[in-house]
Amino acid sequence: MNRRPIDRESPDRLYTVTGGRTRADETAFDSVSLIVSECDPVPGMQSEHVKILQLARRPTAVVELSAELRLPVSVVKILLRDLLDTGRITVRHPSAGATAGKPDPDILRQVLVALNNL
Repeated sequence: MNRRPIDRESPDRLYTVTGGRTRADETAFDSVSLIVSECDPVPGMQSEHVKILQLARRPTAVVELSAELRLPVSVVKILLRDLLDTGRITVRHPSAGATAGKPDPDILRQVLVALNNL
């Protein structure tokens, strides 16, 4: 059985990266939430925070950040919460924009009925 890189990750390192926290606010992010950095990294920031801010200069999904950082999604969500709380990132939920620009289902039904009547 091949071990994935995360399987070789030291639990001590993950504990240190998250400051011992095990959960982030699950309502703030889901796996496909888009993260956008609102500022540049500053000296003294945790290296993972710096990397997130650099990667999220354009909208980037939480799972993409997780893959790039080679950290579990749960750990990345904790790091993102730190950045969100300090105003360094914003979160865009794709589901909120998914309905924008789509036609009303009732109108589509009326069009379908009209086409069937032709």
